[in-house]
Amino acid sequence: MDLRGPTSQIIMRAKRSLGQNFLTSEKIVADIVGAAGLSQDDIILEVGPGRGILTGGLLKNSKKIIAVEKDDGLFDFLREKFAQEIESEKLILIHGDILDPRLNIPRLNKGGYKLVSNIPYNITGKIIRKFLSAKNRPEMMVLLLQKEVAERITAKDGKESLLSISVKAYGKPKYIKKVSRIFFSPKPKVDSAILLIDEISQTFFKNFPEKEFFTLVKSGFAHKRKKLLNNLKEIGLEPSRIFKEMGLSENIRAERLKPKEWLELAKKTKSRYS
Repeated sequence: MDLRGPTSQIIMRAKRSLGQNFLTSEKIVADIVGAAGLSQDDIILEVGPGRGILTGGLLKNSKKIIAVEKDDGLFDFLREKFAQEIESEKLILIHGDILDPRLNIPRLNKGGYKLVSNIPYNITGKIIRKFLSAKNRPEMMVLLLQKEVAERITAKDGKESLLSISVKAYGKPKYIKKVSRIFFSPKPKVDSAILLIDEISQTFFKNFPEKEFFTLVKSGFAHKRKKLLNNLKEIGLEPSRIFKEMGLSENIRAERLKPKEWLELAKKTKSRYS
């Protein structure tokens, strides 16, 4: 496709409504591919391929790519740019919204895939939650996302958040590297980062329901300035004795608890009040 014409310029223009910031650096593509440890046996899901710079790098280093693009113009552009790869079925290009529950991606039902994407800032949390809690969850995620979000997810003990607990309950997040805003078009107001989420599984919830765990965690983080004890009292719990059993101060805040402590608290709370 000739990118010099007026129609192509319209197609390639980023849409704020879709949170589009196109990656422009082949070096960053190499860093993402390296973080994913790709091989010619890997099946990759890419969300929002955009102009296809990451798609090109993934195609060179994996068995098959399944790319989901919502933007009409970009979908047509990608279909022409990667016509040969689509014909050979090395690339499966799907036109749709990755967050639409009606969207069916048959190949993913078999499992055994990696999610590698430069995801839109405005749906980062939704995408992470969707795939970590999915029945056919990926074995690994490598995401290019907002630097602040990557830092929150990889927070050390004492600075946890609902987001970090939600990720650590399913896998091991690792901050790979900062990516300057200058490597995007249009240039966003903030820097990005490469985040790896490895060893994704449901082992954490082997003996406790996910839904009940997150109901408690969400209640604990409901009012950030309040003590955890008071937040839990608001949902009808009196956990003072449980706190004492666990060696927790009654003044502790939700951000101080590690994922395993949240799980222990959830189990003890359920046992006490069921």
